[in-house]
Amino acid sequence: MKQSSLKTFWQNTYKGASPIPVIITIQVLLFVLIHIFDLLREVGLTQTPYYDYSVSFLSLPLSFDKFLTQPWSLLTFPFLYTGIFQLLFDCLWLFWIGNTFLVFLNKRQMLYLYFSAIMVGAVTFLLLGGIPALQRSVQQSFHTSTFGIVALVAATTMLVPKMEVRLFLFGNVQLRYIAFFYIALSIIFYALVNKAGAIAVLVTAAWGALYLNQLQAGRDFSQLFQRKQKRSKLRVVHHNKQTNTARGNRHPSDMPNQVEIDEILDKISIGGYESLTSHEKEVLFKASKSES
Repeated sequence: MKQSSLKTFWQNTYKGASPIPVIITIQVLLFVLIHIFDLLREVGLTQTPYYDYSVSFLSLPLSFDKFLTQPWSLLTFPFLYTGIFQLLFDCLWLFWIGNTFLVFLNKRQMLYLYFSAIMVGAVTFLLLGGIPALQRSVQQSFHTSTFGIVALVAATTMLVPKMEVRLFLFGNVQLRYIAFFYIALSIIFYALVNKAGAIAVLVTAAWGALYLNQLQAGRDFSQLFQRKQKRSKLRVVHHNKQTNTARGNRHPSDMPNQVEIDEILDKISIGGYESLTSHEKEVLFKASKSES
C-alpha cells in the first residue's frame, strides 16, 4: 500500500501536465544542499566555506569576464536560493501564477515563456554589467527565478487582467493590481541592492507582455519547440464503455468536443479570457476537468 501511494504521488506530481512541481523541487533540493554545506562548517566538521563557494559558483556574475569562467551559471542561477523566505515566496508565486497560466494556455508555452524570460533577463544583466554606474551595487551577482516569474505574471495579467483573486482582509482584487504591485515591489527591492538586476526585471516583464501580445496576434514563438504532432492544447479523452462505467456512465453529449475547445483557445489567444461567452467558459471548464 505504501509503495502504491508513493507511486501515485510521483505520477500525480511529476508526470502530470504541469512542469511546476519539477522546477520547485530542484530549487528546494539545491537550497537544502547548500545549507547542509553551511551547517557542516557551523558545527566544525569542516573549515572550508563550501556554502560560499557554491553560491559564487552557481550565481550569475555581474562581470562578463567572470561569467566567461563559469558559463554554466546561465543554467544554474534561476534554481539557486539562499534565503528561506524568498524561496517560499517565489515558489508560491510560481505555483499560483504558473497554474493560472496553464488554465488558458499549454505546457509548451509556459516553459518557453519561463525559460526564455530567464535567458533574456540574464543577457540583459550581463550587458548592463559593463556600465560603470551599475557596477557599484551591493550584490555583484544574480540568482533566483524572478525573471521567469515576472514574465509569467505580466503575460497572465495581459491574458485575464480582470480576473479576481480573493485576498485576506482585502476581498476580491483584480489580477492586474496584484501583478502591478508584485512587479513594482520586485523592481524596488532589486534597485536597492542590485541596479542591473532591477532593470533586467523590468525588461523581463516587458518580454512577458510582448510574448502574450504576439500570441494574441497569432504568432506563437513557442511553436519553434513544438513536436511534430497534431496540435492539442487541451487533451480530451474519449472514453470507451468500460471507462464510462467506471466514471459514472457520462453521456457523450456531456463531453466537450475537441474542435470546439481548439476554437475557444484560439479565441482566448486573440481576445483574452474575457471575450468568451458563458457557454464557452463552461465548455472550457468541463474540458479541464476531463483531463483529471
